[in-house]
Amino acid sequence: MKFSVGHGKEGAVERLEKRGVSRRDFMKFCGTVAAVMGMGPAFAPKVAEALTADNRPDVIWLHNAECTGCSESILRTVEPYIDALILDYISLNYHETIMAAAGHAAEKALWDTVNAGNFVAVIEGGVPTAPAGTANEAGAYGKVGGHTMLETTTKVVNAASATITYGTCASYGGVQKAAPNPTAAKGVGELFPGKAFINVPGCPPNPYNLVGTIVHFLTKGMPDLDDVGRPTLFFGETVHDNCPRQEHFDMDEFAPSFGSEEARKGWCLRKLGCRGPETFNNCPKVTFNQYNWPVQSGHPCIGCSQPDFWDGADWDGETYFYADLTDM
Repeated sequence: MKFSVGHGKEGAVERLEKRGVSRRDFMKFCGTVAAVMGMGPAFAPKVAEALTADNRPDVIWLHNAECTGCSESILRTVEPYIDALILDYISLNYHETIMAAAGHAAEKALWDTVNAGNFVAVIEGGVPTAPAGTANEAGAYGKVGGHTMLETTTKVVNAASATITYGTCASYGGVQKAAPNPTAAKGVGELFPGKAFINVPGCPPNPYNLVGTIVHFLTKGMPDLDDVGRPTLFFGETVHDNCPRQEHFDMDEFAPSFGSEEARKGWCLRKLGCRGPETFNNCPKVTFNQYNWPVQSGHPCIGCSQPDFWDGADWDGETYFYADLTDM
């Protein structure tokens, strides 16, 4: 018995139309995905073809130690109804947060998919590894269905055709790995040295980066990755490279405080701790919910898509979020 969260079968366009998502909306979505991937409008039909092809892989989505904000970023997207599109166009067999099945039925859906093979794993959250409990079991700080997250993640990753880590906690450990880290939480890549992963970090990541990664995998195979496993399509430039406040940075015009007249005029937020020059992500170009992103709304970039976020060990020893960085 298969308990798919996403249908992943024929007739998706018709089902979406019944929910108010027209084919025009779908093609608009595909055009946006093509743009995020750095392709022209002519690639939109290829995106549509990839998302509706008969050979779409099954997907297992694991939740480890995290806040579920990464899934929320998809479910709360305003339009064009990206949650419906994702959940209808991929065959999502297992997702602990939103699947209808529970208990033994949910466990069966997971392991049936693992045993069948040819699936893509999407992993959200860091993995606790410290021993705990009367049996001193490794990873016992986090369990689902009687299995440690460490055990389940290991089995799923080893059987998957490809693994996408979604969010900074899964990619590099994130907040879960922050000092003092009593559960010895780690990013997925740390558990499997030498194994290739596609890291889509962010706190949360932009959903378009996930869809674009899936489409690239379906149409072209593994995307080009940078030295920390991120697709260069989406993480090839710094936030600073495309920041609308950059001209003020170039003129040494820095807002002195939040709520100041200079901040309202769009002056650079480097003096208030902006990590945009050190952070690789496409936030200024893609935005969230098609409307806004942190720097545009007046908050500095906190470097959430970088390895070692949140402790910030690679930030020249400066870890205070709102430190004056104008001398760096």
